Amino acid sequence: MTTPSPAQTLSALPDLDYYHSRSVLLPVEITTVDAWNFMRAKPGLCMRLAFRTRDAISSLFGVERIGGFSGARRETVQAGEKLDFFLVEHSAPDLLILSVRDRHLDVMICLSITDRVFTITSSVVTHNVFGRLYMLPVGLVHKLLVNRDLERLKRETGAAET
Repeated sequence: MTTPSPAQTLSALPDLDYYHSRSVLLPVEITTVDAWNFMRAKPGLCMRLAFRTRDAISSLFGVERIGGFSGARRETVQAGEKLDFFLVEHSAPDLLILSVRDRHLDVMICLSITDRVFTITSSVVTHNVFGRLYMLPVGLVHKLLVNRDLERLKRETGAAET
């Protein structure tokens, strides 16, 4: 019997404006920070261009530029620290909760590992029209990025999809 994921979301599923969750079975024991490092290593040109575009458009609406992922490897992270542009809300070997909150939307990314099943759970609550419009393209692209991240994680660890 598989243990349910401890993934957290910003609120109950019916109250979310966006929700996405994907999992892979890991062949080896790793931590959520290890998984982050595998997935965020060497951000590609497409990812860098996507963040530049995001920053250019969003800054016109008063949204802070985030610059994208640094690719910097972290051995540990603590609650209250930044992991690239995310605030670390919780950090444990089996659960990493990251968030970004502003006047347009709140985003939570939860990385969890239960019985070697690694899960990425993303949840968003929008606050206004800009937040809703922002999530139209981002919601579609996000699924592609998560799929790419999990493919990278599978290659790096020899994982199988669940």
